[in-house]
Parts: sequence; structure tokens; C-alpha cells
Amino acid sequence: MRIGNSLPMSLVARRMHLSDAISFVRDHRNGILITEKSNGRPQSSNIAYVVDDEDRILISVTDGRAKTANLRRTGRASLHVNRDDFWAYAVVEADVDLSPVAAEPNDPTVDRLVEYYRAVAGEHDDWDEYRAAMVSDGRLVLALTPTHAYGMLQR
Repeated sequence: MRIGNSLPMSLVARRMHLSDAISFVRDHRNGILITEKSNGRPQSSNIAYVVDDEDRILISVTDGRAKTANLRRTGRASLHVNRDDFWAYAVVEADVDLSPVAAEPNDPTVDRLVEYYRAVAGEHDDWDEYRAAMVSDGRLVLALTPTHAYGMLQR
């Protein structure tokens, strides 16, 4: 069955098991974080992320940015992840948890940001410099707890 003159019905996005979506997301590192602006329209940000051992999706965000304000206001977000060839994708809808803003180079938030960096990019050339930058940038850790997923992985 076709939808209008476009895609066959079998290629339309559909619900998927969270475990399938998380497995797909875990195999990638880049995605599009989608939050809701105060006017109800979507706000999209290209981000790097890592999936932790509890299947939470961790992202480094900056205090004072639109996405961070949106996340604080709504407590929810979606993450859209494409396969490298663009045709397969998963969207994970999630509840949001934001860490405190980094305040000191050795505080727990900066320790989490170091773990995040190592998972995404490996070792840094100068961890003291990195820690200081996380404080001066007003960084924090966004943790997404998936609640629902949809997409198209079979293409």
C-alpha cells in the first residue's frame, strides 16, 4: 500500500520497542536534540551524546542556552538519530534530568562531564584546562530517560 504518490506504507515511521531504539542509539554518537520552545514550536540542536549503563542518554549542555531553558521548563525532550546512510532512524522521547551547573573544577558535575568526554572523545590533552572550561562555560549534564520510541530501522 502506498501513501499518496510517495512512500509505501511499510516505510512509514512506526512505534518500536525502547530496547531496539536504545540499541540503535547506542551504536551512534551524534543526533538532533529536540526541545519545545515557549511558543510550542520545536527547537533543534545538533549534539554529541553517549548512552550510559542504565540506558540514559547523556549530553553536555550549556546553561543559558535556549535548549537548556526549554528543558527546564518542560522536563522532556526527543532525540532523533539517523543511520549513516540517512534512511533509517530512531526518535527517542524522554524525561529530562539536569545536573547542577559546573561551579568548581573538581565538583561532581565536572567529574560527570569528564566521564562524558572520555566516552565521546577519549582522553583530553589537558584535563585541568578542560575542567576550568566546563566551569567558565557554565556546562551541565543532561540525562534523558527514554519513555517512548518510534522510527524506521528496517530499510
